[in-house]
Amino acid sequence: MVYTRQELESIAQVLQGSGIVVIADEMYEKLLYDGEFVSAGSISQDMFERTITINGLSKSVAMTGWRMGYCACADTTLIKLMTNLQSQCTSNINSITQKASIIALEGGVDKQIESMRQAFLARRDLAVASINQIKGLHTLSPQGAFYLFISIGNSCGGDSMEFCRQLLEQEGVALVPGSAFGAEGFVRLSFACSTEQLTAGIARIAHFMQKLG
Repeated sequence: MVYTRQELESIAQVLQGSGIVVIADEMYEKLLYDGEFVSAGSISQDMFERTITINGLSKSVAMTGWRMGYCACADTTLIKLMTNLQSQCTSNINSITQKASIIALEGGVDKQIESMRQAFLARRDLAVASINQIKGLHTLSPQGAFYLFISIGNSCGGDSMEFCRQLLEQEGVALVPGSAFGAEGFVRLSFACSTEQLTAGIARIAHFMQKLG
């Protein structure tokens, strides 16, 4: 789900005068379906000074695996320390990724990003409606990204790992157990696939749930 401007302003008020640093992961800023995107560091001068913004191109322009990520913050000393640490872990990103990143960051693929967002929006609505028609499962409609977080109720005893194991073995559908996110009783489904694959996968999930009774 996505923080509203009002929620971020409330968080900023709570943090005012504290020594707490905010790490804002804004990787999905371009893949938002409901409401407006608000950067945490834009809320106030105080939030700007305490926020480390993390972003990248893996999701917005489908450059997963190209390893293009970046961060920004007002504390130049912290940035220097992060740079020193990073330089000892990995080398620079390759030249092809750098060239592609320039085009993406300068707006050269904005139309394609919007087309992708619209496709994801349609798949989201299809997936949410289809999952919520399956007895024993329930999901809220995500406001961004391309995942559903599905409640499995008492299916498989509410054990998300067991649910995913049986679903994979019996129906050939791979979901991620909610226990990996500290949320037992839920599973994660990605709709970053074709509509045909999504429809077929959910049909198999429905068949699996019918067998569970």
